Amino acid sequence: MAVGKRIYLKRNMPDPEVMEQFKTIPASNTCDVMGRNAAMNPRIHLVSSPKAQMMVGPALTVKARGGDNLALHAALNIAEAGDVVVVSNEEDNTRSLIGEIMMAYLRHDRKVAGIVIDGPIRDIDEIGQWDFPVYATGTTPGGPYKEGPGEVNVPVACGGISVNPGDIILGDPDGVIVIPRKDAAQILEDAKKFQEADEKKLEAAKNGTANRAWVEKTLAAKEFEIIDGVYEP
Repeated sequence: MAVGKRIYLKRNMPDPEVMEQFKTIPASNTCDVMGRNAAMNPRIHLVSSPKAQMMVGPALTVKARGGDNLALHAALNIAEAGDVVVVSNEEDNTRSLIGEIMMAYLRHDRKVAGIVIDGPIRDIDEIGQWDFPVYATGTTPGGPYKEGPGEVNVPVACGGISVNPGDIILGDPDGVIVIPRKDAAQILEDAKKFQEADEKKLEAAKNGTANRAWVEKTLAAKEFEIIDGVYEP
C-alpha cells in the first residue's frame, strides 16, 4: 500500500438528520459542550460572503503536502453534494492551494457545502464576494505545486484539530469546529440544552436579572485577593 499516496473513495458518513440539526445551534454553544476543545485555530477564518450563517457537512479530508494541491485536485473529482472539503497543508502559508477556477468547480459542479483550508487561497477579489462558505488563513498570489504526495479521506489535522473522514464540520462567522461522527447524537442533545440555557442568560443580561454571584464564589475558591485600595508602584 502506497502510504502517503492513497485516495480512499469511501468513508463512514454521519446521520443526516442529526447533522442537519446543528444548523440551528451556534458553533460556540456546540464547542462549549465538547469541553471547549473542538475549535480550529482562528488563523482559519471566513473569507467569503455566504448568506446562510451556518455551514454544516461531512468532512471530505485532504492531507496535502505543504504548498502542493495534487491531492486536493483528486478530492475535487470525488467530492459529493453537501460535503465540506477539509484540507491540511502542513501549516504552509507561502502558496495558495486553490483559486477561482477550482473553487467554481466545487461550488457549481460538485455542489459542496463549503471548504476549509489550513492555508491561503487566491482570487479573493471574486471569491470574497461569493455566497459560498470558504474558510482559509488568508491570501497570496503564489500558486501551488502539483507533485504530491498527498492523501484523501484519511485522518488529518486542520487548524490544530483532528478531523476524521465523515466527521461533522460546523462553521459560522466565529470560525470552524469539528464534531466527531460517532459522538454527534449525544453532542447534539447536550448542545440543545446548552443553547436553551444560554438564551435565558442572554435575556437576564438584557433585563437586569443576571445573577453574578458565581464570580465572587469562584474568585474566593481560587484564592484571589480583593483589595479596597489603589496600586502603588
